[in-house]
Amino acid sequence: MSALLDKAGHIATVTIDRPEALNAIDPATNDELVRIWAGVRDDPEIWVAMLTGAGDKAFCAGADLKELIPELARRAREGTLAGFNFGGITRGYDTWKPLIAAVNGFALAGGTELALACDIRIAADVARFGQPEVRWAIIPGAGGTQRLPRAIGMSAALEIILSGRQVDAAEALRLGLVHRVVPAGEALAEARRVAEALLQNGPLALRAAKQAVIQGFGLPLEQGLDLELRLFADVLRSDDAIEGPRAFAGKRPPRYQAR
Repeated sequence: MSALLDKAGHIATVTIDRPEALNAIDPATNDELVRIWAGVRDDPEIWVAMLTGAGDKAFCAGADLKELIPELARRAREGTLAGFNFGGITRGYDTWKPLIAAVNGFALAGGTELALACDIRIAADVARFGQPEVRWAIIPGAGGTQRLPRAIGMSAALEIILSGRQVDAAEALRLGLVHRVVPAGEALAEARRVAEALLQNGPLALRAAKQAVIQGFGLPLEQGLDLELRLFADVLRSDDAIEGPRAFAGKRPPRYQAR
């Protein structure tokens, strides 16, 4: 298989496993990733998930230009491209579980888009990002034109998308494209440390907070506040919301059950 799922406790690690192709995604890999991420979404024992690429050269070099792009071009001509979900998480993927990208190398085109579809992005200092699609007479089609401006601002995003240039890890950090940079070879370990830290928090609260931020981002303030209050009420009714204050009062670690 060209995509792998590993579960350890409440943490899932999804690995794109085509290092010989810089983890570029072909049709079979895309289908496998869609299946894997659906399982992550539906598994109640998975509370946090990480995404990385096999090897030490690439996170993901995007869509396989020899196989996947011709297939998508055919579907576009046939009018059957609507809803295409690159990599399993870039379109139509509804989960409020936190997703962490461990970017260990090149993250170009769809690779940048996959990283952007994650909530927290950890990059090795050798990582490079970019949206070079215009060089091949196409445009970002897995969220790059929408998520990149939301992450780093319209002006910076337009320059990167229209030029097709690559951005190194230091610039990505400065722009806000990634959240932290670590030495080469340590991105996945750092992502795991972040995941383990998240597991110390209430899992239902994490999901509700993510939902409030993402769904409320494009709403008028009053509607966003209404959404926040509804989600606040939902988590207050949970068993975990009883356990958290009890643990605080008892000066002990909380024992959350995601219910």
